[in-house]
Amino acid sequence: MSVTSTSEKISYLDTSLPFAERTKDLIGRMTLEEKVGLMNHPSHGIPRLNIPAYNYWSEALHGVARNGRATVFPQAIAMAATWDKKLIYQVASAIGDEGRAKYHAALKRNGYTAQYQGLTFWSPNVNIFRDPRWGRGQETWGEDPFLTGEMASEYVKGLQGNHPKYLKAAACAKHYAVHSGPEKDRHWFNAIVTKRELYDTYLPAFKKLVTEAKVESVMGAYNRTLDEVCCASELLLDNILRGEWGFGGHVVSDCMALSDFHLHHKVTEDAADSAALALKYGCDLGCDHVFSEIPTAIKRGDTTEELVNRALERTLGTRFKLGMFDPDEKVPFASISMDVVACDEHRQLAYRAATESVVLLKNKNNILPIKPSTKKIFVTGPTAASMEVLLGNYYGINNQMITLLEGLTGRIPEGMGMEYTSGAMLKHPREVKNTWAASMAQTADFAIVCAGLSSFLEGEEGESLLSPENGDRESISLPQSQIDYIKELAIHGVKIVLVLTGGSPIALGEIEDMVDAILFVWYPGMEGGRAVADVLFGDVSPSGKLPITFPKSLDQLPAFNDYSMNGRTYRYMAEEPLYPFGFGLSYSKFEYSDLQLETQTPTLGDFLHLSLTLTNSGASDSAEVAQLYLSDLQASTIVPFHHLIGFERVFLKAGETRVLKFTVTPEMMSFYNDDGKLTLEPGQFRLEIGGCSPSKRGQELNAPKPLVAVFEVK
Repeated sequence: MSVTSTSEKISYLDTSLPFAERTKDLIGRMTLEEKVGLMNHPSHGIPRLNIPAYNYWSEALHGVARNGRATVFPQAIAMAATWDKKLIYQVASAIGDEGRAKYHAALKRNGYTAQYQGLTFWSPNVNIFRDPRWGRGQETWGEDPFLTGEMASEYVKGLQGNHPKYLKAAACAKHYAVHSGPEKDRHWFNAIVTKRELYDTYLPAFKKLVTEAKVESVMGAYNRTLDEVCCASELLLDNILRGEWGFGGHVVSDCMALSDFHLHHKVTEDAADSAALALKYGCDLGCDHVFSEIPTAIKRGDTTEELVNRALERTLGTRFKLGMFDPDEKVPFASISMDVVACDEHRQLAYRAATESVVLLKNKNNILPIKPSTKKIFVTGPTAASMEVLLGNYYGINNQMITLLEGLTGRIPEGMGMEYTSGAMLKHPREVKNTWAASMAQTADFAIVCAGLSSFLEGEEGESLLSPENGDRESISLPQSQIDYIKELAIHGVKIVLVLTGGSPIALGEIEDMVDAILFVWYPGMEGGRAVADVLFGDVSPSGKLPITFPKSLDQLPAFNDYSMNGRTYRYMAEEPLYPFGFGLSYSKFEYSDLQLETQTPTLGDFLHLSLTLTNSGASDSAEVAQLYLSDLQASTIVPFHHLIGFERVFLKAGETRVLKFTVTPEMMSFYNDDGKLTLEPGQFRLEIGGCSPSKRGQELNAPKPLVAVFEVK
């Protein structure tokens, strides 16, 4: 029967009906063959029902990705370093607007949308960056579950919009769960963690995105966790995601993850068997071809059409929420014009995000900002003119990218001298023995050495061309070619300002002592060059804080494939790092004072309110990120040494003071016991509030002196 018949009211086209009712009506009109055609990420069209083809695979990690022109924001790990939740919401909202405009333009042009042209964006990545060797750590929001949840929630809310009926775009929390390398093993490894570690470290960000940010989809990971394949895990999908958290959206597999069931994990016999297993435990959409074997699985009696219907109710439910079956005039986001794509407003937002993400790690004798009296600077290093270091991975592209060299060239005042030569290769030793670089550097007041990593050295399996570990890093040091070059300059007495790019910690070793200043600028996006130049010249004071710990060396870390948190991240690492989590200097100086707790002895289950005073006692207007950490001093099981429970980014003019208020909730005072249950116990707790995580090393590096208080829960 044709849907164009006038003799019947077509419920799925009736915009006055609830989405769930419309979805069921639409599914009820399909044959099994048509249903199966909708189960893979390239979802077939059904012409007789006026359903166009649609590809669910789209990316928006830090801007609309792999789909031509877009605003390129800083990489996710860089956005995490801003600790600025309001900014992240604005960035994600801008990305959602651009995604909408590009989707409708493609639909209008072709009548359907192909891969990377859709509205189901497979972002954000909320895996915990537990080991600096992981090449995809750059995609995450760092090593802390609380910070990850707070920042990524704003990203989801901004991307999806706040309309009461329609989604602007559909975000996706990935990769669920316990997934963070090694890349070369990702298709077959089995992540073994305790129930306590699962709930304490690996699940909190996913839980927050599902229960609070209302993320529309969740992507299962490639690996097994606790012996179950993640894309068909009774524990992860049935018991926790849909059971404990009440998730109502759809679950998508990672790409080729369903094939891994039979090819690598060996938990099923063939593709039809894998399809049946995935459907049973609630994987609704396959990013591959495996679900095409559903008819075979049904014939064998291994699955049912009812489970197919259940999956389609969820995936088509998302498409209904996106307004894909409604007239444009009914969908508020359908009118977003292509004028928003890479517009000036979004460019300025990318610039702001880049400036806020820059972390000042060292500033000996206040060599920065660059003084007006400077006569000449020498710009050098393998990343200075690199477009790659602006992008990171999962990037969009833009015709107005600003490299570090271009940014400095655009900012330097006329009359101040400037020369440039690359001086060194990214990874390989240079073939010429002697260069002019050292003598060029000696004629300048100091050298700005642009060094570090690029996506050639770290990233995803199959993408990082210079990584023998499929995107991961064997070493966390700078490549030897860069170390040798920095040493060469230092030996010639050159003052060095080291500008490091990268998406993960770099162990500097002896280089740390050879340089006068260190800026970590991540993969800063299309406006990266301008943002970094403005920070170097002091137009903006650096205010980024590390969302990850920088270890001194790999000797401080457990084996890469060990998923236990013992000895990992600032929460469980006993040794002092090179740079601690939450650390970042400023051109100004901040003082914390006057900590007031409403009581020293709160009752079990009560909230604890507190206040403190933050003062910018320096000479520069600047932002500071006040961080609140809690330690349970008498817990009955293993708990973090300390963990982040609150933060606030505050901009203060020179000399300005502000009173900050925080609330410690009973949940913050709780811990996960050995059965993974949230547990609240009486006992002593220590609060520490400052500009860095609690550490002796932070104080040695001139982080503000923190405020400390102990209270006892009765």
